[in-house]
Amino acid sequence: MLLHRRRFLEHIGSSAVMAAVPRFARAYAASNGGQLDPARDPLRPEYHLLPPHNWMNDPNGPIWWKGRYHLFYQLNPHASAWGDTHWGHAVSTDMLHWHHQPIALSPTPGGPDSEGCFSGSAVVADGVPTFIYTGVQNAPLPLVTLRDGSDKLRESQLLATALDDDLIRWKKLDKPVIPSPPANMVVTGFRDPCLWREGDAWYLGIGSGERGKGGCVLLYRSQDLHHWDYLHKLAEGIPNGKLAANPCDSGEMWECPDFFETNKRHCLLYSTANKVIWTTGEYDAEKHIYTPTRSGVLDHGAYYAPKSFLAPDQRRILWGWIRETRPEAEFTSAGWAGAMSLPRVLTVGEQGQLEIRPVAEMAKLRGTAEKATVQAKTPFRRKLADLRQELRVPIDLSMGAITVRLLTEGTEVWHLVVNVKGDSIRTSDVSLPLPFAPSSMLGLRIFVDNSVIESFISGQEVITSRSYSLAPGETEVEVSIAGKGRIEVDLCPLQATSKDRLAT
Repeated sequence: MLLHRRRFLEHIGSSAVMAAVPRFARAYAASNGGQLDPARDPLRPEYHLLPPHNWMNDPNGPIWWKGRYHLFYQLNPHASAWGDTHWGHAVSTDMLHWHHQPIALSPTPGGPDSEGCFSGSAVVADGVPTFIYTGVQNAPLPLVTLRDGSDKLRESQLLATALDDDLIRWKKLDKPVIPSPPANMVVTGFRDPCLWREGDAWYLGIGSGERGKGGCVLLYRSQDLHHWDYLHKLAEGIPNGKLAANPCDSGEMWECPDFFETNKRHCLLYSTANKVIWTTGEYDAEKHIYTPTRSGVLDHGAYYAPKSFLAPDQRRILWGWIRETRPEAEFTSAGWAGAMSLPRVLTVGEQGQLEIRPVAEMAKLRGTAEKATVQAKTPFRRKLADLRQELRVPIDLSMGAITVRLLTEGTEVWHLVVNVKGDSIRTSDVSLPLPFAPSSMLGLRIFVDNSVIESFISGQEVITSRSYSLAPGETEVEVSIAGKGRIEVDLCPLQATSKDRLAT
C-alpha cells in the first residue's frame, strides 16, 4: 500500500493492531507489559536515521556547517501519522551516527505556516545558514494552491535564518518571500523549493503543475533571497490524460524537485505518481531552460521525496524518505513510522545514466565478513543472528540467474532475482528490465536493517523494500545461481549506530 505524504492517517484501536503484528513482535510487546516500545521494537531500523518516536517523512535542507552534517526532516512530534508538520533536526560527523537536536521549525499560530512547515532547502548566504521552505495555512477556495482533494490550504515560500552555530534557533520572516504562484496560473500545487547559486544570483525551483498540462518546476531568480522574480518553467511534463483528485497521483503535480549539476552534467529529480523520477540533460545557462535527454526511476520501492546536497569533498549526496508499507493501524500504534534512507552518492555515467551508490562511509559499520562460494547446485545459506547485514553478490553475466532469498522459519518473506538470460530484475513486489550493457562482472549490495532492505544493483538501479516478517535468529539468507560457474559472496554484519534504536 502506497502512502502519500500529504494524507492524514486514521488511528485504529490497539486490539486490532496487535492481532496483525508478527508473532515475534508480539512476543517483545508481551514481555513489556503489552506495550509497543520503539526502543525495543525488532522492526525498527538500527543504522538508518529516524526520530526516537512518531512520524517522519521528507528529508529537508541538508547542509554542512562548522564541521558537521545537519539533516532536517518532516516530523509530526505528536503522533506516528502524517500531520502537524514540523522540521526535525539531527547532526552527524560521518552521515551514519546521528544525534537528535531540538525541533528547528514549528508552525507559527496565525502565520503563513500555521498549518505546517513543509519541505525546503538550506544554503549558506553571506555566512549565515538560511532556509527557504513552504508554509501552509487555511485559505478561502480562490486562494487555495494545494489541490489534494480537500482543497483548503494555501502554500507560500518562507525564509528563516539561523541565530546560532548549532542551528538550533531560527528567525522566520513574518511574510512570505514568494507569497503566491505566477499571476494567471492555476496551479496543482506550489511547494518544496530547491535552491542554488548560479553566477551572481540565486535561483529557486518550485514544484508545481497545471491541470491538463502536466507537472512542472517553476523558476525564480533573486539577488538577496528576499525579493524574487518569476522567470518561466525550468522544465515541464506533457499531458498524459490521467485524472485524479490528488494531482500528484496522476502526474499533474511534481513535488520535491531537486536540480543540480554533477560530473558536469545537469540532473533534475522530482516525485510524482508515487515514484521518484530522475532525469539528466542539457541546461541552457543563458535562457535558464533545462531539457532532459534521459530519465528513469530513482528507486523502484518504498522510497519518495529525496533531497541532495553538495558535500565538502564535492560529492553529491542524496537522502530519501523510506515509507511504511504495513497497515496504518500497525505503525500508528507502534509509535513510529518512516525512516531515512542510507546516504547515497550520485554521479552521471558516460551515456547519461544516473548512477547511485551507498556512501563509502558505510565501511565504518562493517564487521568481519563471512566469505562463501556459491555454485549451481550448492547454494549459500546462513541463519542471521541479527538483522543488521550487508550482502555482496557479484553478477556474472555468463550465468542464467542469481537469486537472493530471505526466509523466516523456512518460509520465504522476500527475494531478489537477477535473471541475466531473461533480461530482468525481480523482487517480491517489483519487476524491471536489466539496466546494464554486457560486461564481465557486476554486483549486488544488499543492506538489511530489520524491516528495511536497500538493494543496490550495479550502481544503476536501487530497490528499497520493507519486510515486517524478518526475525533475529529465525531468518535465513540464501544465495543460489542457475547455470554454470561459481561466485564468491560476502555476508558482513553491520554495527548499530545507537545502543537503544533511538539514535539520541
